Amino acid sequence: MILFLKTRLEETKEADDTDETEGALEYHLVGFFGFLGFIGFLYHVPMKLERLRGRKICERVLRQGRVWKGKHMTVRSLSGVPRHPHADPSALAVYLGTLASSKLDKSAVRRNRMRRRCREAWRLELREHPDFPSQQLLIAPRSSSLSAPFDDIRRDVRAFLSSLSHARQEAPRR
Repeated sequence: MILFLKTRLEETKEADDTDETEGALEYHLVGFFGFLGFIGFLYHVPMKLERLRGRKICERVLRQGRVWKGKHMTVRSLSGVPRHPHADPSALAVYLGTLASSKLDKSAVRRNRMRRRCREAWRLELREHPDFPSQQLLIAPRSSSLSAPFDDIRRDVRAFLSSLSHARQEAPRR
């Protein structure tokens, strides 16, 4: 769009030596960028929610991650970006994996529903926290997450996020 407007401006300068066309195109160009700024103000880019991939990465989070136990899920967290070829270290993202064994429920359909409900709660809550640092999270839903109201699951996610932000504030600086 910018290239089109610039070439159009140069063509009109060559064709006509008046300043009216130049002023009009510059006005449209400024209006276009002003519109983009307005759209950016209305729609902020949400935090990206990526999958935590690979057995070794999940085992590392399971072994070294900090444990937080909520009413409907257990969360193991490890700060930073995973060592994976598809992980972009410069992008802010939360890498989320789910862990639901057959001990949780014999029905795979129910286990998958628990996973999906927890993952959706994370997605919705992270939209409201665009400045959240990159984390690797391994979620283990509890059986109560299947029948609990969705707002209770979101409340668990909010409680984890607030505990994590308190832990970051209390961490000693070196």
